[in-house]
Amino acid sequence: MLIGEVARRSGVSARMLRHYESLGLVRPSGRTGSGYREYSGEDVRRIFHIESLRAVGLSLREIGRALDDPGFTPSALVDDLILRTRERIAAETELLTRLQRVRAADPAAWEDVLQVLALLRALGSTSAGTRQRAALASVDEVPVEALAQAALGEGDPYVAGALRWALSRSGGGGAALLAEGLSSPVAAVRERAVRSLAEMPGGEAAPLLRDALASPDAVVRGRAALALGAQGEAAAIPVLVDMIVAGRNDTDAADVLSSLADDAAADRIASLLAGRIGDGTTGPPARGRLTQALAGIPGPTASRALTGLLGDADPGVALTAAYLLRLRGDG
Repeated sequence: MLIGEVARRSGVSARMLRHYESLGLVRPSGRTGSGYREYSGEDVRRIFHIESLRAVGLSLREIGRALDDPGFTPSALVDDLILRTRERIAAETELLTRLQRVRAADPAAWEDVLQVLALLRALGSTSAGTRQRAALASVDEVPVEALAQAALGEGDPYVAGALRWALSRSGGGGAALLAEGLSSPVAAVRERAVRSLAEMPGGEAAPLLRDALASPDAVVRGRAALALGAQGEAAAIPVLVDMIVAGRNDTDAADVLSSLADDAAADRIASLLAGRIGDGTTGPPARGRLTQALAGIPGPTASRALTGLLGDADPGVALTAAYLLRLRGDG
């Protein structure tokens, strides 16, 4: 079979076949009387093997080893191909994401495209200062998706603050993107998500924060409760009481409960605090924190709870109750 026919049957150009021959990958079995290369059926099968191995990413040098070295074992090479393929997919995915974000920015001119690309690169910089400057400069120029992704992945507190600031001014859509981080398997990402949501203005984040009150992550529940409580949301009250019991941001939780304790909610909050003090499962430190939290709750229910604690078996609780009653003018 002459080279032209081999080229037609295999789909490999005659020029490439000569290149394979120059590298020693294919050696025509013979020559015609006129000196033309003549390929056997075995030669053609080898050409197909070469093309198959090229298709999975092997270099021509690796193909030569694979075909000619009797002791060659493919497992390590296949593992390396898998790694290279994953890296290539990751790079292509990153490029696709970047292009989509450039398109979302709706650039009007090539200068705008270059500006968006520069800011996107800066957000991914290894320099915290560069990332922070990009966050502060990108409110109107970088799509909210890029800001949200950066905020969820940012470990530097100053850069994270700048990104949250940028997100809070980026318009709609940011809250929903941040909420995806609440279900992350990484605790730090969940915390960044809820902190960012807590700083989002308007009502877009509120329903997402309400959902976060039921999160299995205590940190997420707590930050959601503090944010919602500061907005006057009574749904946060049970989680705030739990925070006082656990001693986790208990001072902040008590302050927010005090701000929520209007005429409608004061008795409910006082009853919840008193109930946890007397339920028999709360330890001494937590009972002390709950007693102190009653100080900021107005109304007769809180006063009765404190009066009932004057004879408590824990001297610290009893003394705290007496002191608070005097402050309230009830002692």
